[in-house]
Amino acid sequence: MRAILMAGVSLAAFGLAASAAVAQSAPPVFNRTATFNVVANLPQGADPAKSTAAEIITVTEDGNTLIYSDSPGKRIGFIDITDPNAPKPAGVVALDGEPTTTVVIGGKAYVGVNTSETNANPTGHLAVVDLATRKVEDKIDLGGQPDSITKSPDGSFLAIAIENERDEDVNDGAIPQMPAGNLTYFEVKNGRVVDESKKVVDLTGLAAIAPEDPEPEYVDINSKNEVVVTLQENNHIVVVDLPTGKVTSHFSAGTVDLDKIDTKKDGVIDLSGSMKAVPREPDTVQWIDDDRFVIANEGDWKGGSRGFSVFDKTGKLLFESGTAPEHMAVRLGHYPDKRNKKGIEMEGAEVATFGDSRLIFVASERGSLVFVYRDKGAGEAPEFLQVLPGGIGPEGLLAVPARNLFVTAAETDLREDGGIGSVVTIYTAGQGKPAYPTIVSENGPDGLPIWWSALSGFAADATTPNKLYAVTDSAYSQARILTVDASSLPAKITAATLLTKDGKPAKGLDLEGIAVRPEGGFWVVSEGNPEKKENPTQNLLVRVDADGSVAEEIALPEALASQATRFGFEGVAVTGTGADETVWIAVQREWKDDPKGFVKLLAYKPATKNWGYVRYPLDKAAKGWVGLSELTAYKDGLIVIERDNQIGDAAKLKKLTFVSLKGVTPAPLGSEQAPPVLTKTEMKDLLPLLQAPHGYVLDKVESFAIDTAGNAFIVTDNDGVDGSSGETQFIPLGVFN
Repeated sequence: MRAILMAGVSLAAFGLAASAAVAQSAPPVFNRTATFNVVANLPQGADPAKSTAAEIITVTEDGNTLIYSDSPGKRIGFIDITDPNAPKPAGVVALDGEPTTTVVIGGKAYVGVNTSETNANPTGHLAVVDLATRKVEDKIDLGGQPDSITKSPDGSFLAIAIENERDEDVNDGAIPQMPAGNLTYFEVKNGRVVDESKKVVDLTGLAAIAPEDPEPEYVDINSKNEVVVTLQENNHIVVVDLPTGKVTSHFSAGTVDLDKIDTKKDGVIDLSGSMKAVPREPDTVQWIDDDRFVIANEGDWKGGSRGFSVFDKTGKLLFESGTAPEHMAVRLGHYPDKRNKKGIEMEGAEVATFGDSRLIFVASERGSLVFVYRDKGAGEAPEFLQVLPGGIGPEGLLAVPARNLFVTAAETDLREDGGIGSVVTIYTAGQGKPAYPTIVSENGPDGLPIWWSALSGFAADATTPNKLYAVTDSAYSQARILTVDASSLPAKITAATLLTKDGKPAKGLDLEGIAVRPEGGFWVVSEGNPEKKENPTQNLLVRVDADGSVAEEIALPEALASQATRFGFEGVAVTGTGADETVWIAVQREWKDDPKGFVKLLAYKPATKNWGYVRYPLDKAAKGWVGLSELTAYKDGLIVIERDNQIGDAAKLKKLTFVSLKGVTPAPLGSEQAPPVLTKTEMKDLLPLLQAPHGYVLDKVESFAIDTAGNAFIVTDNDGVDGSSGETQFIPLGVFN
């Protein structure tokens, strides 16, 4: 057996349940059962518009109350999970600084609080919070800025990484930047930290990188009361014996050669790149047993090997994930191409035993995923089990085996930009099949995952049931048509066809809809933005051959194009054949010449090249705006996705409507004829379907298709993992008769 075990995961591993693992010993399957919005737990009088966070999370000893650190709010928050399927806000405790990590011992919560006014003068204390009274009853000076805190399994020690972090704006964040960090720890007696037992372990002079300036990041203690400490920027790991306070081993975290990764910010996920000798720069560390630990290799300065590693405490590397997690993220549409300098950036980790399965959880901050593995022992590679959608930027991971629960805390708050706020997500362990992912990609001809994300329009093949086509939008610089096999869940992306012009990749297209042409090939629509100050774009109807070559680009007549806003073409459908063929295009929102509350459906006749239009009446928005996202031909009319632009609890309108075209004659463009106003009938409220996965309601349900057997599907758009969790929900609706 090789000394270092490498990870490799095939598409079969995404077959919802890891069938081989189930046959062996049935490890648990985790499914999301609740999502808690941190903003729901604001104290009275707090400004709800201000940023909130749930960064690191723990639980009371009875397992009924979660405690998270809200650094922007300078408080810790409590969530009642007596019923984990219905978490409830349970109040906050204000602190005199920014909380980092909380540890519970008996009836007390010990909170690391950063009070530093500058990086050059770091300060902080350990706040002791009585859980019964919810009051700070003591503050223990730490002499520096605390980061991670942990307690020993036997309850005899509490250890703190005093990071004294660098200023990233000074010298490009390079270290050394004094003062140095250290390991500080306390004895615990009778369930209470002994203030005067404070000991400081000097960690200088150990690392090859900036040995005078160790920056401890994370700590964990095994059952022998040995604490393992990661020095992230120093790319070093230290093991300390707490009873004696002595360093028993220390070693470099080493480097990794990375192949088949994306290294360019070019709007394409190109897995042909490589990087050599990349420092791991570990963040979270967790003991697997008394001899081995796992590190999440985030990299915060130069490194980040895009994965995780397992070492023993002598410094021997036992396992390296390599690029396997990153390739999984690509398969799931979670790869953050716009932030790909460090790839998916692994940060959080947790180890816990559920039943007889020792599980390793590792989180990708930038891919917003949690990877679940089963430990197979020192001589074998961890066994991949499943992935979990983790909110945006999951950092805090918490296993609660006594209640069959797993929890993530995602600190990112995007409410100011219309996105979701910080959330805490609860998963329940059981048997059965994972509910996520709902769509994945197979390997392409190069043997690498077919890359995808930002699914913005779907259409069904004209003859084959469960065969669909999808387009991706301007999240990427290349316009592509994906082929999807929807015969099973998760659905599988089996092929990708690049749109080309004159043999080169087509540029400047923002594909938002696709329809299959009766004659073969496709109609696609590209949404324009004439309001862009630089390089404004126009709305286009594009005829594409089956091989992806652009055969024709059709622009709107100038008189109508001049009325366009940035909310343009959003869906396309075809009715009729031959001389009767009509291409229908949905305009997302009102243009300048539309009455308020009415949007255009444009009708283009390829045989005559004539344009006409009708009007569609929009529902009134409870908040934000309402517009159209998709058109699908159905019987004698069209099915329309009508939705608001709201996310989470604010989402109130996501639905399918039907408009009959029987007897409808579009008004010619430029004529004095008043356009017909369509009568719509609600077909299906989509909100319950979007709520069913127990996450937050995704705002962009943008695709709908009905295959030749009548099977219907809706799909959400994840914006290319830009300001998004990356989650895509591909949801079968059953047969539409």
